[in-house]
Amino acid sequence: MPQFKYEGRDLRGKKHQGKMTSASKKEAILKLKEKGIRVSDIQEMKETLLNKEITIGNSVKLYDFVIYLRQFSTLLKAGVTVVDSTRILAGQTDSKALKKALMDVEEDLRGGNALSAAAAKHKKVFPPMFVNMVRAGEVSGSLDETLERLADHFEKQHRTKQKVISALAYPAVVGVIAIGVVIFLLVSVVPTFVGMFEDFGAELPAITQFVLDASDFMTKFWWIIIGGLVLISVAVSLLYKEKQSKYYLDYLLLKMPIFGGLLQKAAIARFTRTLSSLFSNSVPILQAISIVENVVGNEVVSRVLVKSRDALERGHSLTEPMEKHWVFPPLVTKMIAIGEETGSLDVMLGKVADFYEAEVETSTDRLKSLIEPLMIVVLAGLVGTIVTSILIPMFDIFNHVQSY
Repeated sequence: MPQFKYEGRDLRGKKHQGKMTSASKKEAILKLKEKGIRVSDIQEMKETLLNKEITIGNSVKLYDFVIYLRQFSTLLKAGVTVVDSTRILAGQTDSKALKKALMDVEEDLRGGNALSAAAAKHKKVFPPMFVNMVRAGEVSGSLDETLERLADHFEKQHRTKQKVISALAYPAVVGVIAIGVVIFLLVSVVPTFVGMFEDFGAELPAITQFVLDASDFMTKFWWIIIGGLVLISVAVSLLYKEKQSKYYLDYLLLKMPIFGGLLQKAAIARFTRTLSSLFSNSVPILQAISIVENVVGNEVVSRVLVKSRDALERGHSLTEPMEKHWVFPPLVTKMIAIGEETGSLDVMLGKVADFYEAEVETSTDRLKSLIEPLMIVVLAGLVGTIVTSILIPMFDIFNHVQSY
């Protein structure tokens, strides 16, 4: 939101000047008037590095957002007004971004705006799904129940996301440790034996020569390896910002052995759970699919949903494009088709989401039990190869010395 620099005087004639954040100049003047300040001059400040709002990724943690939804629903059920609930929650939350947004929302609510309209101004805090479901809840007069369903939805989404992260985190951590151990051995341990092997003068085994060459390269050109890893990380993050390149990256991830199936199940669970929640709150189907396209988190699935929305606009079935794409298993398309025919699409989508959320949980537990011994074997193999490459010529040296 823009910042404004103002000057003015209160009813006693005392001069006031300062800065404030507001959606517009008119709104800023009204806020100051409510505080008893008559504005004589107000100017919008140009955005600089000093006053620019900096956010990295999602502004509010999913855990904090779920707590906010639960508490908001409880306060409304207890008879507390929306304005007072927002004020109370702004003072209680630990998230700075959410606190700031709720303070602005409270001011908008006191100005006569609806909660959905006030929340829509803070896109980095309140996702489109929240705005649309709250709007539907305001129309139907069941805002407290809507917030409870939103909390359930985001809580299940958070649980599924944590399961996937935990499954991917273990091999990543062990992989980093393995790389660190190998680098330490190549840079610090192996070079101490180079002089001994040179004095020995005999022909070294191929495995020993390979390890010595790797150690020499690592010692001389370590900066190339580190720079390469940094460049790869930056390149991947930049590619993920472009839809076309993100599509190919997501495609490769879904086709990846072992982990691809897990990511596919997680994406389907997220898609069906979100769509089910939107349908159950009377959000129009085309609008609901548009929202899911942006929040599903996988460009491959998102493009199929775009085709499904186009099919609906032409009067065809929602499942027609899904049946032609490999990313959607027959179970998903058949359940959705039954939901369309019986008029219980939200129920069927919920059942599919329950199934795939359970599948993600089972798959992550199975992966952990398989990956743990596999990573231990890989780590032992790397270290064992380096140690063996040193021991083999050492035995030859000892035999040579004993022969004398």
